[in-house]
Amino acid sequence: MMTVTKSTVSLFVFFLLFFLLSSSANALPSFARQTGFACSACHVQSFGPNLTSVGRNFKLNGYTQTDGKNNNIIPLSGMIRGSYTHTQEAQAGGAAPRFSKNDNGTIDEAAIFLAGRLTSKVGAFIEGTYDGVENIGVLDNTDIRFADHADVAGQKVVFGLTANNNPTVTDLWNTTPTWGFPWSSSPLAPTQSAANLIESLGSQVIGATAYMMLNDMLYIEAGGYTSLPKNAQKGISVFDAEQARLSGGAPYWRIALQKDWSGHYGAVGAYGLHGDVNPQRITGAGTDRYDDFGFDLTYQYLANPVHIYEFTATYLRENRNMNASSALGFADKLKSNLDTVRIRTGYTFQQTYGLNLFYNQTTGTADTVIYSFGDPISGSRTGNPLSQAFIAEVSYTPFGKTNTSVMSTFVNLRLAAQYVHNFKFNGSVHNYDGLGRNAVNNDAFYLNGWLAF
Repeated sequence: MMTVTKSTVSLFVFFLLFFLLSSSANALPSFARQTGFACSACHVQSFGPNLTSVGRNFKLNGYTQTDGKNNNIIPLSGMIRGSYTHTQEAQAGGAAPRFSKNDNGTIDEAAIFLAGRLTSKVGAFIEGTYDGVENIGVLDNTDIRFADHADVAGQKVVFGLTANNNPTVTDLWNTTPTWGFPWSSSPLAPTQSAANLIESLGSQVIGATAYMMLNDMLYIEAGGYTSLPKNAQKGISVFDAEQARLSGGAPYWRIALQKDWSGHYGAVGAYGLHGDVNPQRITGAGTDRYDDFGFDLTYQYLANPVHIYEFTATYLRENRNMNASSALGFADKLKSNLDTVRIRTGYTFQQTYGLNLFYNQTTGTADTVIYSFGDPISGSRTGNPLSQAFIAEVSYTPFGKTNTSVMSTFVNLRLAAQYVHNFKFNGSVHNYDGLGRNAVNNDAFYLNGWLAF
């Protein structure tokens, strides 16, 4: 089990005192306090990242919408999430440093947010997080926005600028890497080795994008990112000596079409990132080139809040030219690709009880160096990135349906139980790591409680 440190206890006591001593006006989650909306207006399950049309518009307009009553209050909120994880087979050496081989409880994360309106046209979502597994504090997702609107030749235009630290953190849809399902997952269960560049840069980069929405239908966003300097990454506790470093700028783009009609909402879109990187931060050997292209689909039935149905799908393709890695011996193949498919269906009853079914598949070019053999649990006997998994999750959100109830004044809560089944893991069904572990041994049961205040 987890060893409880003094810093963990101190942080928990701080959050507890903050919660207990806040007045009813200040204890609301900051977005709800600012707008006067119940959480259910912006969030499908009355909690968490999954947005309704109202929530997407709030983000599009720079987090600045207000009911005019609390404009002078600093928009602070807090969050804590704790969990229990059981894997079908124990992990030799422990699930993580300071943790047992199996059946672990932990504080996944605790966070403080500056989230909401700063001026009439500027808003922010800034998250400072304590990671209970790594036992460190980090600057997490950050999105600072300027937004305005205009009529151009009779066309309604919302436009804005953002400064942020994670490609797709600005996105309005729950299909891209930052806000896609699962919205919470176990930090103590094994995860596949292969990942795309676009979903591996969070908090290690700084970037800016410009965006516009035309007639509530056409969304366009473009900008770029560059890696934070080494000392800056160390200062916010995200430095990794073996992490690839962007060489120069990495352009990012996003386009989407959406339509809301009679309670039915649909959106289709595409997005991408191009990046030249120095593998393991090594310069002098050239760069690797990554080109990520994503396509996504969203459908929501929101006409009747008693029964909400959802379907989302994402396909992400990454083409790689590993010039530097090949020269340095970090890759076997000069050219390769990685393909990811994610499909989710969801049902929500009374914005209280949720069921999500999710399928995730990763395929790509085999490479015996990138996906190496010999590491227990994380290794690949075949050097193949193929992984396939299914997730079933049930959740319960008792509060957040009205902004006048006693509990919604103080707190919102989400309880969830999640089961992950691995069909294939790191290239194989059986003995995938070459040390006798099977894909199904990484199946996990994850129980978590998520409190916001």
